[in-house]
Amino acid sequence: MYSISNIIKDISHRPYQLPSGRWRYYQEWNHAIFLHYKIPLERLRPLVPAKLPIDLFDGDCYVSVVPFTMQKIRPRFFPALNPISDFHEINVRTYINHDGKQGVYFLNIEAGKTVSAFVARALSGLPYEKSTTKRTVNAYYSVNSPKDFSLDVVFRTGAEIRDKTPLDRWLTERYCLFLQSNNGTFRYDIHHKEWQLRSIEINKLICNYQLGNLNLSELSPDKIHYSDGVKVLAWKKVKL
Repeated sequence: MYSISNIIKDISHRPYQLPSGRWRYYQEWNHAIFLHYKIPLERLRPLVPAKLPIDLFDGDCYVSVVPFTMQKIRPRFFPALNPISDFHEINVRTYINHDGKQGVYFLNIEAGKTVSAFVARALSGLPYEKSTTKRTVNAYYSVNSPKDFSLDVVFRTGAEIRDKTPLDRWLTERYCLFLQSNNGTFRYDIHHKEWQLRSIEINKLICNYQLGNLNLSELSPDKIHYSDGVKVLAWKKVKL
């Protein structure tokens, strides 16, 4: 059984302090696959709001495709409702450093249930879309028909990565996300324990996501990870 107090007390891995105030939502990001692509800045910059500075690692910027299973998402003081709270998700994200807070910005985000996509979009403002997903222990398949996006990955997980590189941490230890809407630019702060990463062997990968002039189907991941998951607390959004 998880303990919220244990999650909040575990902060040594955070690059900056916890947000003030009470957390608003609990959720679990389970069985996560991370496919990280090194992308030329000139191809990425048009896809990100001008107000958000793209974060670089040794002069390089990255886009990551992250399929996982969302579970038990709920507001504080309310129970999770499995038909809505549990669904497969894919987000395509890049990395932002705004006022010293390193976070992520979603270039695309999908949920495997219509009702979940609707509720998540209404509550968070994030541009969730419906995709058709199937998942087994060693495979993840998704199709977003209106955009002709798809992901087909077959994999085998390996041992825990005990000696993470600085890039491993830079790509995964992100504690906020940024949102651009008609009402302005916002930040959602989050917290969870440090990602426990494992190695992963990819046996099949078709990643058909074209965003502007960026076509991921033409590329191979530069780095890959797997994690059994994290338990996440999220705070209310803050306008920048």
